[in-house]
Amino acid sequence: MKSIAAVTLMCGLLAVSEAFVSPTTNHARGARLFESTTEEAEENPPVNPANPNLPEVKGDFDWDAKFGGDDDWITENVPGKIVLDEITLTRQVTALNQLEDRYRKERRLVEIDDYQTVGWVENAETLNGRFAMFFLIVGLLTESFTGISMPGQVEEMLRIMGFIGFD
Repeated sequence: MKSIAAVTLMCGLLAVSEAFVSPTTNHARGARLFESTTEEAEENPPVNPANPNLPEVKGDFDWDAKFGGDDDWITENVPGKIVLDEITLTRQVTALNQLEDRYRKERRLVEIDDYQTVGWVENAETLNGRFAMFFLIVGLLTESFTGISMPGQVEEMLRIMGFIGFD
C-alpha cells in the first residue's frame, strides 16, 4: 500500500514541477535550438557580385531595364520614387505618429496585464493553482511520513502559531 502511495506522490510531484515551468521557457528552449541551426548556415553567406560588402539578394537586378519595354510596366509615379511636397510629408508624419502612439498605448496595456499577479487576472489564477498543487503534494508527503492527516497538520500549525489555544 505504501508503494502505491509513493508512486502516486512521485507522479504528483512531477506534475507540480511541470506546472511551475512557464510556456515561454519551453518556447525559448525551442528558439535556442532553432538559432543554433541557423547560425551555422549564416557563417558563410553568399556574397553580392555587384558589391562584395553586401550579402547576396536573390533577384537583385534592374526590373525597369528588364520590363521597361512592356506596355503594362509602370515606371512613373511609383511609390518610393515619387517626390512629395512638405505639406504631404507633414501630414504623413503626423498620421504615422498618431498610429505609433495608439499602438504603443495598446502594447503597454497588454504588458501591464501580463505582469499583474493580484486581482481577478489570469496570472493570479495561474499562480494560485500552482501553489495549491504544490502545497497539496507537500501535505500528502508530510502525511505519508508523519501519519498526521492534512486537517491535523493545519490544526497543529495553527496551535504552534498561537491562533488557537494550547491543550
